[in-house]
Amino acid sequence: MMVLEFVIWGAWLPLIFSYLPTLGFSALQRTLILNAFPVAALTAMFFSNQFADRNFAAEKFLAFSQFVGGLAMVGLAFTRDFWTFFVLMLIHCLLYVPTLSIVNSIAFANLKDSKDFGLIRMGGTIGWVLAAWPLYFVLTDAASMRWTYLISGIASLALAGFSLTLPHTPPKKAVAQEDKFAWVEAVRLLKQPFVFVLWVVTFVDAFVLNAYFNWAGMFLGSPDVGIATNRIMPIMSIGQVAEILTMVILGITLKKLGWRLTMMLGIFGHVIRFTVFALFPKATSLIILVFVLHGICYAFFFAAVYIFVDEYFPKDVRASAQGLFNVMILGLGVIAANTICPAMTDAYTAKGATDFKSLFMISAGVALAATMTLGLFFHPPTLKKAVET
Repeated sequence: MMVLEFVIWGAWLPLIFSYLPTLGFSALQRTLILNAFPVAALTAMFFSNQFADRNFAAEKFLAFSQFVGGLAMVGLAFTRDFWTFFVLMLIHCLLYVPTLSIVNSIAFANLKDSKDFGLIRMGGTIGWVLAAWPLYFVLTDAASMRWTYLISGIASLALAGFSLTLPHTPPKKAVAQEDKFAWVEAVRLLKQPFVFVLWVVTFVDAFVLNAYFNWAGMFLGSPDVGIATNRIMPIMSIGQVAEILTMVILGITLKKLGWRLTMMLGIFGHVIRFTVFALFPKATSLIILVFVLHGICYAFFFAAVYIFVDEYFPKDVRASAQGLFNVMILGLGVIAANTICPAMTDAYTAKGATDFKSLFMISAGVALAATMTLGLFFHPPTLKKAVET
């Protein structure tokens, strides 16, 4: 289930930033299409997830969503008109994003020990990697990138069928009245300086991560680097392989270095990666090697943030607090990047050549500022004091 769930997402996301310009879409049109996913993420956080959880058996909702979303994704492979493309992408995202929580619900409901979830969730990272490799054999030019949508759509339809074989997971009962105010309590915790600083830095890092997704594929295929189209996604998948390995050492790293330094390393990984991209575009081996840093960038910051929230926030508002940070990670940070980056791409492109050095140095500067902000202003209290607060 997890493998298929993330094949769907991993197949189309890395190359959509390169594909949309080949369809002749303007920066504004690209922004609208790219923001379908984060808008769906915000909708899911405040409405879709609770609606699905409380009204439908999880496996049936998963089957319906993946069937309709899969058909929309297949349609994208044959679409070159902006409005049709935008509507199909919006339909897919609105149905797909809630399933990211639904598959977790199915897993937790049917595991004997919740501690085994880490192994199950690893299937998602494996799925993201597996999505990249079939494309090695079918991508030959920009037009062939439509295969990314076909593979994603086929995986979605396959998961729709497979969902009907999953254990029955009935809808959850409505939450107690007092739990409905958990969001309010979670927001109030932003009054604590260390929480507010982390929340703002999370937004900046989410922006930087999605700037990477916006530009990395185009950069690899640019004349300066010259990576063949069919090799771009396998190379980018090196980051997901590294993510698996980094997750293994995350717990030890947090114990040895603490929250602040671990998170700073996660953000600083972007600084190194963007600087290498900017200054050494001809060093192909170094460019490929630096994709390993994606594991550090993701695990040492975003995964660490999720763990931090789970340990520092009161139990009764913990789920809402995770959602509060997801607003930045999956919502606002992505919207900001997908709104600003296409416009910047056009602004820094002249005569068909994009000035990636300037784009990456700006991104490195933003990441460095976020690293310094965290180092100077993020001072969480001891765990005992945080709980008492």
